[in-house]
Amino acid sequence: MAVLSQSDPPSSGRFNPLFQDAMKALLDFQKENGSPFAINPYPFFAYQSDPRAETLAFCLFQPNSGRVDSGTGIKYMNMFDAQLDAVRSALNALDSKDVEIMVAETGWAYRGDSNEIGPSVENARAYNGNLIAHLRSMVGTPLMPGKSVDTYIFAIYDEDLKPGPTSERSFGLYRPDLSMTYDVGLSKSSQTPSTPTPTTPVTPSPKPTAPAWCVPKAGVSDAQLQSNLDYACGHGIDCGPIQPGGACFEPNTLQSHAAYAMNLYYQSVGKNPWNCDFSQTATLTSTNPSYNSCMYSGGST
Repeated sequence: MAVLSQSDPPSSGRFNPLFQDAMKALLDFQKENGSPFAINPYPFFAYQSDPRAETLAFCLFQPNSGRVDSGTGIKYMNMFDAQLDAVRSALNALDSKDVEIMVAETGWAYRGDSNEIGPSVENARAYNGNLIAHLRSMVGTPLMPGKSVDTYIFAIYDEDLKPGPTSERSFGLYRPDLSMTYDVGLSKSSQTPSTPTPTTPVTPSPKPTAPAWCVPKAGVSDAQLQSNLDYACGHGIDCGPIQPGGACFEPNTLQSHAAYAMNLYYQSVGKNPWNCDFSQTATLTSTNPSYNSCMYSGGST
């Protein structure tokens, strides 16, 4: 990312003019060979340079008010997408629209020194877990929609002999003794419990067909409901029905409006359990929340 001279807003992303000739030669080679441009985006360091609660939510893929690109009017809901699109803009500016982007490493430290901002198990689990959910959803970024950028998480295990601050030795999903630091759903034990032998034909299990709707958990604060509402409506879903005059405007409560938007987001982006998380403030229900002329989208889980 250091080869960029500008990255904010994403549409202004450009490579440093000092590296222009070298970058042009590199990208021409990559175009000829169909190889991707590897980058190392770290929202972790972006938060350290701007340690506000709103920035943390933006970096952790959690509900937030978003950031509008002044050049395009696009609202970004997470730092990862913003960083990728800044590189995308820089590539496009060098006539390299056909060069794909690959994330060679990204991650979050789960431990740090007392003067370091951001490291914690909770933040690391939230970043990597939500990153995986974001990539699995195939939503993509605003400039690269409908695709999942190949991404490598840093790191599988801690580098316990690495010099520098404690955070540099604390990015691992596993410790050097092979014990798990925290689970983001990638281990065998957190997925299918049994593995067939290589000679056993594998028939994918069908998804459950029971209808499910995504609604807020009981006791969620108004501030969190508002964040969930802003997040859902900021991801391209049709929130018209909860606007004045819409079929779901009444009752005119934050709880009702957030429930409608959260469910529509869940139904629109894949109906996967991780799409009904909202920083652990949402849950799936088999009870259809539709009422009167307000119809909630519903489908199988």
